[in-house]
Amino acid sequence: MKIALMDSGIGLLAAAAAVRRLRPDADLVLSSDPGSMPWGPRTPEDVTQRALAVARAAAAHRPDALIVACNTASVHALPALRAALEPGLPVIGTVPAIKPAAAGGGPFAIWATPATTGSPYQRGLINDFARSADVTEVPCPGLADAVEHADDEAIDRAVAAAAALTPAGVTDVVLGCTHYELVAGRIRTAVEGDRPGRALVLHGSADAVAAQALRRIGADPAPSAEPSGTLTVLLGGRTADLTEPALAYAEGLLLKDVSPAI
Repeated sequence: MKIALMDSGIGLLAAAAAVRRLRPDADLVLSSDPGSMPWGPRTPEDVTQRALAVARAAAAHRPDALIVACNTASVHALPALRAALEPGLPVIGTVPAIKPAAAGGGPFAIWATPATTGSPYQRGLINDFARSADVTEVPCPGLADAVEHADDEAIDRAVAAAAALTPAGVTDVVLGCTHYELVAGRIRTAVEGDRPGRALVLHGSADAVAAQALRRIGADPAPSAEPSGTLTVLLGGRTADLTEPALAYAEGLLLKDVSPAI
């Protein structure tokens, strides 16, 4: 079994780690193009062309499924990716977990890139799944880029700024960019602050897309399987190692501890 994941940068680590936990025997292909980051401010046409290039690089390794582990690419390029690659290669997009956050019943916030915040796409999801909920859209300028470079000071500044825009009464926060899942603990600490007794629920997409990828190829989770899966890393279409920033996160370290691809 081979699962490919694509993103502009290391935001795909969270979903890749989720797949690794579900199927330690699955081979993984991680395809990204960090030199073109960030994708959020780019035009939809530009995002689509870049996403197609990153996806085709992954598809050349003949995976059984491709996870689009990027909210921006899922918003702008998913139809084009599916038209180009399906039905031969199932393509699984990433959608912000607004529906489960709304199901909790409490007021919640959506942290997303400035380009996604207030976009017709995000407003459509809110209208479809959280029309009667108390929702606050929180733009997070610079956070994805800071996570990409594992810049601790920049991460802290961006997280603190977004936390300041998050109402004190929220019970849930939707992590509307895959990069944000890599610093979920820091986000929780910043939002909870010094308000004791408040149990904040964070909603990412990694576990859901990993499970959906297995469903699409008819595979069951087997977390106790032999950890024999290999790892192939593609940067701009070329085989590489996990970058130093990727290894600053627990997800990157989990993926490093596998057999090398042959």
